[in-house]
Amino acid sequence: MSEQRVEGLIVEEPEGIRAIEARALEGRRLRYYDYCMAAFAVLLICANLIGAGKVASIDLPLFGSVVFGAGILFFPLSYVLGDVLTEVYGYARARRVVWVGFAASVFAAGMAATVVAFPPAPGWEGQDALAAVMGQAPRIFAASILAFWAGEFANAFVMARMKVWTEGRYLWTRTIGSTVVGQGVDSLIFYPLAFLGVWETKLVLTVMATNYLMKVLWEAVLTPVTYKVVAFMKAREGLDVFDVDTDFTPFRTKV
Repeated sequence: MSEQRVEGLIVEEPEGIRAIEARALEGRRLRYYDYCMAAFAVLLICANLIGAGKVASIDLPLFGSVVFGAGILFFPLSYVLGDVLTEVYGYARARRVVWVGFAASVFAAGMAATVVAFPPAPGWEGQDALAAVMGQAPRIFAASILAFWAGEFANAFVMARMKVWTEGRYLWTRTIGSTVVGQGVDSLIFYPLAFLGVWETKLVLTVMATNYLMKVLWEAVLTPVTYKVVAFMKAREGLDVFDVDTDFTPFRTKV
């Protein structure tokens, strides 16, 4: 470990990793950033269009029947990936990925609505099933994209600021703390907007509370995985980025 200084911060880094302020990353060639961006967009689209509309129930020892939205099985992975992006590449590059996810979701929802709207061919009997599954897509999309946008930016902001406050130590406090805030914002926006009037109010509140707790628990469980991925990517990139003087406005994509 070596002690390094970044804009007044004193941080300890493993050999081969250089701590830099986020602005110094401009123009650098990054090995895994584009792959992370693609994975993030795929996770977001699949979780929102495939899993978000189904309510599932499982029986757990001690807890009994637990009702939750099926999308929770995969959607939290986007927050884990968001944490990795912010931790490794900084807020500005995480912000660009959020906007890419936004654009990909707009396209996916538009495609779903267009496909459902086309009249079926004579003899094709899948229209009702398709409409039942994808018919809510515009409303779910509107709710999910707003919730995702607000939640991801809250998550990235908390993650980046806590990294500066802790001088790069205690990664687990940042991953879990940012998830508590980000998923809280996401859940409070998404479930009422997406399902009030479609589901019973009690079910909406139950699923919202259950999913929020499960998402935070997911983040805690995946913390060891996050540690390994972050360590691997920092070692391969040779950098550790700190957002000391970053402009945290969400309304830009410039890095």
